[in-house]
Amino acid sequence: MSIPPPRILAIAGSDSSGGAGIQADIKTITRLGGYAMTAITAITAQNTIGVQAVEKLSGEMVLQQIASCVEDIGVDAIKIGMLGSEDIVRAVAAALVAAPEIGARSAEGYARKPKPPGLERFPIVLDPVMVATSGAQLADDATISAMRQRLFPLATVLTPNQPELELLAGRTLPDRDAIYEASAQLAEQYGCHVLAKGGHGAGATVTDLLVKPGGSAVAFDHHRIETRHTHGTGCTLSSAIATLLGHGQGIDHAVRLGRQFVFKAIEAAPGLGLGNGPLGHHAVS
Repeated sequence: MSIPPPRILAIAGSDSSGGAGIQADIKTITRLGGYAMTAITAITAQNTIGVQAVEKLSGEMVLQQIASCVEDIGVDAIKIGMLGSEDIVRAVAAALVAAPEIGARSAEGYARKPKPPGLERFPIVLDPVMVATSGAQLADDATISAMRQRLFPLATVLTPNQPELELLAGRTLPDRDAIYEASAQLAEQYGCHVLAKGGHGAGATVTDLLVKPGGSAVAFDHHRIETRHTHGTGCTLSSAIATLLGHGQGIDHAVRLGRQFVFKAIEAAPGLGLGNGPLGHHAVS
């Protein structure tokens, strides 16, 4: 009997142009050997130039999507992206807390993988989508407060970019020491790993800093790829990490391999659109 793929549930908004959100999640999860399931939080009309329209779903509908997946198929890891409202945050948290054994295998003979050290809790990768590339705030204060109170304590890994980390810290973070201090504070407060993404920084090198509860940290460096085709990088990275955790990888290695997947996808970008184009998920081997 072949071993089934890890079941990965992506909770996020839909990107009609296919570059980010649920569409990027599905492509990433599938390419990395996972079985992708979704709970859609919002429907957007968007393309590489911008977002033209958004319709948020009700919290109850989001909760039901999660419950339908968990109760029948089960999950091995969850990625959470754009939520969009306090109502949806509360619904997602309620769905995760209410699941009697969210990592349980529902299919007969589907044996549970042992969790590596640091993953005693069910792995949840939370990409706190709060600030757009343009700098616009994508979540209001009530939504951010609800995320901090209800979802951050459930997370295994938080993956903020620098503007989001600054928003959470309530101050500017001008250098690596300040980024570390803010990340360490979050990691200690919520008992999770914090991956502070460095893509918004300047210079020829992109540095992502993984800070663990207790304060230890690992830096991941990669040369910066000069391209406008980076739409969906955050979605892709968080989904990649979730999928690799679902495969049973440790957190450090999941981050390392997830970053490699993202950079390969950027290098393979098909050059579509007039603006910030999508990645080449399809071409990553």
